[in-house]
Amino acid sequence: MLEQLKANNRDWAARKVATDTEFFHRLERQQAPEYLWIGCSDSRVPANEIVGLDPGELFVHRNVANLAPPQDSNYLSVLQFAVDVLKVKHILVVGHYGCGGVGAAVDGRRRGLVDHWLHPIREVFDQHRQEFDAILDERERLNRLCELNVMRQVKNVATDVFVRDAWTRGQNLSVHGWVYSLSNGLVKDLDVTVSNPLEAERLG
Repeated sequence: MLEQLKANNRDWAARKVATDTEFFHRLERQQAPEYLWIGCSDSRVPANEIVGLDPGELFVHRNVANLAPPQDSNYLSVLQFAVDVLKVKHILVVGHYGCGGVGAAVDGRRRGLVDHWLHPIREVFDQHRQEFDAILDERERLNRLCELNVMRQVKNVATDVFVRDAWTRGQNLSVHGWVYSLSNGLVKDLDVTVSNPLEAERLG
């Protein structure tokens, strides 16, 4: 199986060079993406492919259930590098319907360490319990939780000190919340874009 992966890699590299002889030379010289993608680790959600961008055009951070927790040094390191060094213009927080992590957060089963990681999703669920009680279909309920989780993570990103400092410097930076649908391959914009501190304060 690994030999097949290496063969796939050789074929991919050859196709890139066939259509653009300078492609890899440009990658060597500079990384200058305008976008940071904060998404789920799910293997069905390939960040670059979904938005049709080549290597070098999208800086990516992925974890279980696309969280942006203010106590996670891994996420914070990515965020700071993207904002302060790469000077990205857009941060995309992208969840997806049918997310196993979101479902696992509220199904009552114990799985170990990941239960601690997913705790922020349970908090979102508790904050919106009245809304969830009114949704009878289980799939619709989890889809809504996926959306609300993205909105919460947008708020986490938009209120982070690295982002706020960037705005203070006059840096052009916006945070967006999307949800990807596995059933049709399309993203849904949740209309929670934040481009300045005032808009961040208005987030629920």
